[in-house]
Amino acid sequence: MRKSALTAVISLLVAPVFANAAPTVEELHELVKKQQQEIDLLKKEVSEADAKIEATADAVESGSGASNKSASWASKTQIGGYGEHHYNNFQNGNDQIDAHRFVLYIGHTFSDSVRFFSEFELEHGLVTEDGPGEVELEQAFIEWDYAQGHSLVAGQFLIPVGILNETHEPDTFYGVERNIIEKNIIPVTWWETGVMFTGELAPGVGYDVAIHSGLKTDDGGKIRDGRQKSANAVANDFAYTARIKYTAVPGLELAATYQLQTNITQGDAADDTSASLFEAHAIYNVGNFSIRGLYADWNIDGEVFDASGRDAQSGWYIEPSYKILDNLGVFVRQSEWDNEAGLAGADADAAFDIGVNFWLTDTVVFKADFQDQELADGVDNNSLNLGVGWSF
Repeated sequence: MRKSALTAVISLLVAPVFANAAPTVEELHELVKKQQQEIDLLKKEVSEADAKIEATADAVESGSGASNKSASWASKTQIGGYGEHHYNNFQNGNDQIDAHRFVLYIGHTFSDSVRFFSEFELEHGLVTEDGPGEVELEQAFIEWDYAQGHSLVAGQFLIPVGILNETHEPDTFYGVERNIIEKNIIPVTWWETGVMFTGELAPGVGYDVAIHSGLKTDDGGKIRDGRQKSANAVANDFAYTARIKYTAVPGLELAATYQLQTNITQGDAADDTSASLFEAHAIYNVGNFSIRGLYADWNIDGEVFDASGRDAQSGWYIEPSYKILDNLGVFVRQSEWDNEAGLAGADADAAFDIGVNFWLTDTVVFKADFQDQELADGVDNNSLNLGVGWSF
């Protein structure tokens, strides 16, 4: 009874295939075999499709990972820079237009405590064998925060001295040219290679202590001529620099730097030529009024420096300024310096500057000033100076 019913059901299912004829056992076996083959083919196609989907997903994920890695690197890298163009109309007739500086900064943050910073500069627009230009690596150092509020700097860095040496973007100071005292006495811009510890002793009280390469001044020359710029610098004798800075009062900065160099000729002179630099400055900003003052003094041992009077080199300046508008400021500056102060009865050089800064934005500035010189040798070279500068 059950067998008859099952046969009847199978006959109904396969009737369209066998057109009213009852299938035999062999025919049923062939039908099942054929359907199984079709099922196996469908499984294979589905499996292949799944494999393609998985491969595509892996490729997308891999590409996204590379993209994320690239995006992460870019987000940790900073690019900046500054530049300035000058026109100098001199009393002696040797007028100049100069693409004075073009500088690029590149920095990178490796972690919360490790950073890299560099400064690459082209001076005077053109570098040829006999041309005026220079290509310089001014900074390239690693900074490591080894403790809260304290860091170690290792590599090539700017010496912590004066007002302009570490902050000399053209939009941050008055005057087309950098002031004479920091240029001829300190001398800006001044960098060396070594290690420096920097940090905060108390709120608003910072310190810097550095051991680094030093100057190499031959034949009792000017301090500025002794900069080796970390270019195969002779390092027979190191230099040691320490600075203390006070900024706890809003608008006020007080700082003092002392440097000792055991041999400023790097061993070329037969006798002892140790040298020491003392620099102190003050900056005070209140409302639209600002005033800057700086004093710097070198004392150098050695007969060759005694004979030239360059065993003592010193200078000072004071610079009040006032912002008439948020983007328009005026300044005056009185400067006095002497690179041969060791000569008895020697007269110092002096200069008086007056000028204006007009900021198009916070970091783009037009400048104009007039400098009236009174030089000890009587060969004054007054000048009218125009400039444009920027930083980003």
